[in-house]
Amino acid sequence: MEKGYLNIEELSEYLGIKKSTLYAKVAKRQVPFYKIDRLIRFKKTEIDRWVNSLRQEPIRTNKKAREILKGLNSRKTDVNSLVKDCIELVKRNKYNPVQREPDHYKGLGKEAKDGTL
Repeated sequence: MEKGYLNIEELSEYLGIKKSTLYAKVAKRQVPFYKIDRLIRFKKTEIDRWVNSLRQEPIRTNKKAREILKGLNSRKTDVNSLVKDCIELVKRNKYNPVQREPDHYKGLGKEAKDGTL
């Protein structure tokens, strides 16, 4: 007879993941579990449903590539023009690097319009 509830070690072996990963998922309440006093138990049927809910559909690369190519104008199939268009798009969106140097020359904001204090 198969057990209906699994402990951490059994579930770790069943799913092929580390016990520490399971403990982290329990702490974040990302996995269905039961807590009986200080013991953590998992219902196998609920775990199977949870794992099935995590299923990712494969990307159909040929279909995705065709969609991308359809969206491109015939003149943009040239790599150089694609790169130029991307650079222009980034400039239009005023791209700022995340870790840029602070502007040390800005001042305190108490200056008069002519720049004097």
